[in-house]
Amino acid sequence: MHELSPDDAEPAESAPADRRTGSVPTIHDVAAAAGVSKSVVSRALSGAPGVAARTVTRVQQAAAELGYVANANARGMSAHRTHTFGVFVRDASTPFYGHLLTAFQEQASARGYRAVTATGAGSFPIAEERRALETLVALRVEGLIVCSGALPVADIIPFARRIPTVVAGRPEQAPAVSSVYCDEVGGGHGMADHVASLGHRRVAVMTFTPQSSITQAQRTRAMVARLREHGVDVVTFRGDDAGPGFAGADAITDAVLDAGGVTAFMTPSDAWAVAVLEALQRRGVRVPDELSVTGYDGVTPFMTSLLGITSWRQPLRLIGRLSVDDVVDQIEDRFAGAAHRAIDGELIVGRTAAAL
Repeated sequence: MHELSPDDAEPAESAPADRRTGSVPTIHDVAAAAGVSKSVVSRALSGAPGVAARTVTRVQQAAAELGYVANANARGMSAHRTHTFGVFVRDASTPFYGHLLTAFQEQASARGYRAVTATGAGSFPIAEERRALETLVALRVEGLIVCSGALPVADIIPFARRIPTVVAGRPEQAPAVSSVYCDEVGGGHGMADHVASLGHRRVAVMTFTPQSSITQAQRTRAMVARLREHGVDVVTFRGDDAGPGFAGADAITDAVLDAGGVTAFMTPSDAWAVAVLEALQRRGVRVPDELSVTGYDGVTPFMTSLLGITSWRQPLRLIGRLSVDDVVDQIEDRFAGAAHRAIDGELIVGRTAAAL
């Protein structure tokens, strides 16, 4: 198959330079590294037909190693400010990410900037998250806010080396990137302290791995550790094994009920708490008389008094505002170096967890 493309199909040169070295990888550098013409690089990176799969892979690898991102805007704009920053939100359809996105947009306007957003929906592959960041950078944004509980920091750092970047809504301590988040360990401990104070001595906890959710992994690990410090017998169930979305709520609820002697079930989010409450209702199990249930996040609409979920509220508006302030201050050279800000949450005492 011929691997040719017209010259006018090639994108403009690379996005912003590495802030440490000033070097700007170009389409010519990628072509040389991959051993192909610049027109083939253009077609391979734009997804145009007519390029062999092995060549596409070779070009993508070369671009990644060089830190090259094709610029989607016309040439000649490098001297102009855009007053925009990019925001990647893993799943804007969920209340957690939706509230953060609203906070980003409001504070961006207050600081005289525009937030250009890319979002996923539901189960979003990590490769697509990386591609979304590349797309945002190609739009000549001056900074990035990354809001994903799954994307590894190793995939974020290359962008942070080129433009100001903040990871929002999850714990991140990498020295190359700033972060603003709710204290997950403090929140997990706070929820566990509350459940233990209600007198529960055998408690089920739904846990997650960092590969599935960095935030939920930290908070549930903290719950388990703190309950054990209180001398509570803890039974763990892997939420990763429950299937996509909340399809496994029935199976995991059955497992908790079959464990015997469990009087409280701690879930990693309000959404999971609702799924479990529905599963328990279908089984005729009364909450909290027969089983207490807790959530986490403390966001609307889950915090309605109709549900009365016992939860841990994350200060999402504050996290959103501080994240925007951080990235804008970096853009405007008011702040040098990465900063990590852990914000305290608060216990929401509802009706779904009660004393024995």
